[in-house]
Amino acid sequence: MLAAPSTATPSFRGRIGCDTRSGYYAAPHRYRLHLSLSCPSCLQIAVTHSLLSLDDILPVTLLPSVPDGPDGSHAALRPLYEASSHQHPGPAAAPVLSDGWTGRIVSTHTPDILHDLARHFRGRGPSLQPFGTEEEIETIGHLCERGINEAAQRAGQPGIDGTARDAALSTLISALDSLEQLLAFQEYVLGGELTTADVQVWVTLLQLDTVHRRHLDAAAVHRIAGHSRLWAYARRLASLPAFGSHLDLDGIDRRHDAHCQGLESAGAAVQIVDWAAAYAPKEAATAGEQPG
Repeated sequence: MLAAPSTATPSFRGRIGCDTRSGYYAAPHRYRLHLSLSCPSCLQIAVTHSLLSLDDILPVTLLPSVPDGPDGSHAALRPLYEASSHQHPGPAAAPVLSDGWTGRIVSTHTPDILHDLARHFRGRGPSLQPFGTEEEIETIGHLCERGINEAAQRAGQPGIDGTARDAALSTLISALDSLEQLLAFQEYVLGGELTTADVQVWVTLLQLDTVHRRHLDAAAVHRIAGHSRLWAYARRLASLPAFGSHLDLDGIDRRHDAHCQGLESAGAAVQIVDWAAAYAPKEAATAGEQPG
């Protein structure tokens, strides 16, 4: 499994506001995102940024797929961290939302960044965090993190005893069942409109299939793959440019291989989604169009 970088409470929790009297207000061209697309948190932000059509007002700097340092640090981010916190003791990790006016970090906390992009930097895109959906979005976030990511990681830990593995797998399947049921009669997880909850679910499913699956046995992967509506939904979102164009499958592999401490299991050979193909056909069709 992954020897993940520290998941301690983020050091920087600044927020973007509407009031110009606040320290950070939503001024075009003031801020910059620093993202590594192989990182699940960064990928959520990149997809949200594209859905909101923010290229013209909030630029993105892409970082290497594999951090330079063993603690998850990116050398390119070290000056920002040092400017924001003298002799910063932790890793210079992505994601980062930086302020070009002060040369400092505003936030490294993904949920806050997603919320502030959706609420204060909405460009030509949809309303990804409608008012009144905060609790539902948070609930989906907990389901993804605890019910899927953490449970899948526990189920695939080397040397885990059978009882603990079965309990973790049961938690994982239960979480997938819940999402499968949500999609039974609606297009997206919160209803008829795309929200940041869908972005997190999609990134979580991508991580489950490209990383966690490698450490699960074939029987477990078969049970996971049995959620047909959920994986069809994942393919459908992957076909959209805002999602599929950010896929860095090679980078995810290299990031995983750089930190993995476990052994591959039988499920490694049973890929659930052909993620590249889910987006590539649309690219090929567009490329093949002839002017009329």
